[in-house]
Amino acid sequence: MRVSSGHVNQTNPYLRGVYAPVTRESSDADLTVIGELPADLDGVFVRNGPNPKHAPIGRYHWFDGDGMLHAVRFEGGRARYRCRWVKTAQLAIEEQAGESLWRGLMEPTVDNPPPAPYKDSANTDVVYFGGELLASWYLCGHPYRVDPETLETRGVHAFGGAKPPRISAHAKVDPVTGELLYFAYGPRPALTYGVVAADGELAHKIDIPLPGPRLPHDMAMTETYAILMDLPVFPTAKSISERRWQARFHPELPARFGLVPRRGSAAEVRWFEAEPCYIYHTINAWEEGDDVVLIGCRVAEPFVRANHERDGEWARMMANLTLRAELYEWRFHLPSGTTKERPLDDRNTEFPAINQGRLGSRSRFSYNASIADAPTLLFDGIVKYDTEAGSSCAYEYGPGRYGSEPGFAPRGGGDGRDGGEDDGYVVSMVFDEREQRSELLVFDASQLDAGPRARVVLPARVPIGFHACWVPGAALSSGR
Repeated sequence: MRVSSGHVNQTNPYLRGVYAPVTRESSDADLTVIGELPADLDGVFVRNGPNPKHAPIGRYHWFDGDGMLHAVRFEGGRARYRCRWVKTAQLAIEEQAGESLWRGLMEPTVDNPPPAPYKDSANTDVVYFGGELLASWYLCGHPYRVDPETLETRGVHAFGGAKPPRISAHAKVDPVTGELLYFAYGPRPALTYGVVAADGELAHKIDIPLPGPRLPHDMAMTETYAILMDLPVFPTAKSISERRWQARFHPELPARFGLVPRRGSAAEVRWFEAEPCYIYHTINAWEEGDDVVLIGCRVAEPFVRANHERDGEWARMMANLTLRAELYEWRFHLPSGTTKERPLDDRNTEFPAINQGRLGSRSRFSYNASIADAPTLLFDGIVKYDTEAGSSCAYEYGPGRYGSEPGFAPRGGGDGRDGGEDDGYVVSMVFDEREQRSELLVFDASQLDAGPRARVVLPARVPIGFHACWVPGAALSSGR
């Protein structure tokens, strides 16, 4: 049997320090609070991320780890914490074997167990849909249903069908209709787009032809349209035949954005071209007169050349995880089919959060993680953008303190559709290298740069991870 994840290869930068996996699940109530929690902060903040349960086989890539959810429930001025692995089918197989069976992104996968070349870890995103959390994987896996309070895995969501679908991370939940919009991709020249009704039944699904296999990471939605992407970053034919992860940037090709009516056909997709780039995460989109406006984080150079002398055997992973993005706007003019685009800021920020009650409608505020100038991917603060006023403010966590994607919590446990857009709180999990302690910071969203109103001391270390969501207390109470 291989050794446990507590004794993994300590030369890998993504298996030590702020990234080191935790080895057990935990639950704790009545957490210590520095400052005072707002009495009207009601709901649960949930963050997903990679946390290998068993020692990895070969060279571990940060994206390989098993999904683990970390949650803090706020209610009545108190906080409680819980963390649980997402109990995927592949993790269950490895638990029975007592060791890792799947190799990851940096290793040949020909000997991995069937049916897919990589392990579906559900480690990337988490959204609240139909009274449950859905944990998803960026390489298109099954959507795993999770109890939003206990974090116990309930199984795969089949969307009412006999065979569970595969979806990518970053499905969108419409705050008005309750629908889930999703996409999926793979080693074929097509993109799948679907709509799941609020009752959990698949309502619409189409396949959209593409020039070849693509690797989109996100999508967007408006009241009328879904916005899908054909970006000039995709795997080589050789890597597909070898079942390996080996993408290339093709700057001679444009970035393309496909606008399709939310329940439209493949024939109704309208493609708009823009300057070549990659987009990991969108912020929001809406309709404005004859334009559809998209705000997101644009990456002009998706792959930065690695410093092989510095990064050694981990050079390829370090290059893959070097992220330089900027706040950006695209305007798709429907009558002419043309695109206008412009940068909105030149700071390196990503992993954005907004008031989800405004998703798909005009919004002005975004809370982005600022990216540290460091060899590994680290988030050293939060930038609040006001795209309407063209202004921003920021808060830095401080030396040796790093966070993950923040979340927006509407005041009073509501869904964020009523009241002011920034009438609520921003929450973020932060790890302090010096004190070897994790905290959850609570900011007044309207005064982010004033610093946290409260710091919740977490009873367990939370490794740096990926995406998060906020579940309002009203939704937990109603189960919707």
